[in-house]
Amino acid sequence: MREPVYIGGPAARGPDPEELLQMVARGDQNAFGALYDAVSGPVLGLTRSLLRNPAQAEEVTQEVLVEVWRSAARFDPGRGSAMAWIMTVAHRRAVDRVRSAQAASDREERAALLSRTPAFDEVTEQVEARLEREQVRRCMRTLTELQRQSVTLAYYRGRSYREVAELLSLPLGTVKTRLRDGLIRLRDCMGVGA
Repeated sequence: MREPVYIGGPAARGPDPEELLQMVARGDQNAFGALYDAVSGPVLGLTRSLLRNPAQAEEVTQEVLVEVWRSAARFDPGRGSAMAWIMTVAHRRAVDRVRSAQAASDREERAALLSRTPAFDEVTEQVEARLEREQVRRCMRTLTELQRQSVTLAYYRGRSYREVAELLSLPLGTVKTRLRDGLIRLRDCMGVGA
């Protein structure tokens, strides 16, 4: 069992965090163990206050301490204390985790919105189809009764010319003429080129 390292105050024993960090930079695993014991509590406290999720705070604390092990050689005592450097690393890592979680949440929200919203082309096609149907209805009202009945039976009910003639009790030639005249009128009314 390791003896705890106390930072600051008259009860401090052993090397201070700056010395420990310099020894860690040289690969001293025992120094890292002592540094770990000294700083893991404050690092966990900071990450917990930022993340509010205990499991994520513990995970980020481990990531921070691994980063301290890997990048100890970058610590510059002339720029501040070892504890300040470690806490800055912890703060940055926790903020990165918060931002990452927020970005993931934002992406999921956008994806959910997109899945509920029809594509632009779908909406356009629906509007165009509705307008065309309305225009066809308006143009159908311009036909004579016989033309309208012939077109409706042939094109909307799928009847052959012969069946239309039988249903309307008219000669086949008369039905063909009425259909042709009705379709020409529809084409003109709708503004479709010949």
